[in-house]
Amino acid sequence: MKIICIFNQKGGVGKTTTNINLCAYLALEGYKVLALDIDPQGNTTSGLGIDKKSLQNSIYDVLTSDVPLEEVIIESELVKGLYIAPSTMELAGAEVELIERKNRENILKKKLADIRDKFDFVFIDCPPSLGFLTINALTASNSVLIPIQCEFYALEGVGQLVNTVQLVKKSLNKDLDIEGVIMSMYDGRTNLSNEVVSEVKKYFKDKVYETTIPRNIRLAEAPSFGLPIMLYDDRCKGAEAYEELYKEFLKRQE
Repeated sequence: MKIICIFNQKGGVGKTTTNINLCAYLALEGYKVLALDIDPQGNTTSGLGIDKKSLQNSIYDVLTSDVPLEEVIIESELVKGLYIAPSTMELAGAEVELIERKNRENILKKKLADIRDKFDFVFIDCPPSLGFLTINALTASNSVLIPIQCEFYALEGVGQLVNTVQLVKKSLNKDLDIEGVIMSMYDGRTNLSNEVVSEVKKYFKDKVYETTIPRNIRLAEAPSFGLPIMLYDDRCKGAEAYEELYKEFLKRQE
């Protein structure tokens, strides 16, 4: 089982869109995939068609009490092989509740160990901040997938982001690697997009995926219908991009 955390401390860079669609395409390919939502906003949860009001338990209960992870996992009705560990707004309080807890950085890691044989891939959608939830995700993961938006300020936070990964690697998870960097909201007609891509490539070298994710209205609409892009509009540019991305992702796994 490979655990990949999707992380960037900037909001609005395409973390959730990447999580939903990469998970869905890999499940369609025949892998057993868990989309684990550790963001209190719960956008991966609702974006995969889960009604948060109907949940008995969520990731909040897994982190703050002795509820096993397996108990909160829901099988997707949309895509065979796709499973969701849902999040709700309650999760925002977990940070405060666990301040006194010993080894609190390792809670998620321990819970994931119990389902080690159940999945091929686990993708963790992190909140856009560097608190306890993100540290838990980074400590539990084998690697980090970083979406970066093709815009002027994109590179501002990159140094801080890499420092965070290095810090976690040094003190909590020596095996943590950068899985790859995905350029999102790309518009090939603008100089800016192309400049940002080339700057990011200078910094991350071959970690940057060849596939770029374009700005695409259908991609932005799909989560509000609770659907991954291939079930909402499989012919749009966004669907084509994520199909390319999952193939490139698998190629890199080899």
